[in-house]
Amino acid sequence: MKVSIYTDGAARGNPDGPGGYGTVLEYVDTKGELHRKEISQGYKKTTNNRMELMAVIAGLEALNRPCEVALYSDSKYVVDAFNQHWIDGWLKKGWKRGKNEPVKNVDLWKRLLSAKEKHQVKFIWVKGHDGHPQNERCDKLATSAADGSELIEDTIVEK
Repeated sequence: MKVSIYTDGAARGNPDGPGGYGTVLEYVDTKGELHRKEISQGYKKTTNNRMELMAVIAGLEALNRPCEVALYSDSKYVVDAFNQHWIDGWLKKGWKRGKNEPVKNVDLWKRLLSAKEKHQVKFIWVKGHDGHPQNERCDKLATSAADGSELIEDTIVEK
């Protein structure tokens, strides 16, 4: 099955800074009908990169069977980690970021690797603020999901 996942991690209306994400899974079933599943974490103060990672993880973990996934994100951090194989170096080869700077969000990267393992995932960067049509769609769908009522509480709490 082919699935499109649109993600956005942002400061969803929280006056105290970043705090939420929206994720939308979109697929066409065997009868040709379009289906959407919206996931929102609501508001939780943390860093924007963590929000982006969580948005991606939530989408992949929601898939209950192996799928061919096109994952749209405006986070260059997430997309580059896979398209440029940073994640392999960081987690599998023990690379450091910069001058012995430790890799951040290791718990989430491991969880993301585990979530994508059973799927065939293509990470697509949709650059924001330049009129990219998929970015507009990503923002619209994921923001709508973030504002929705189907909230999930994540099990990872930032220390």
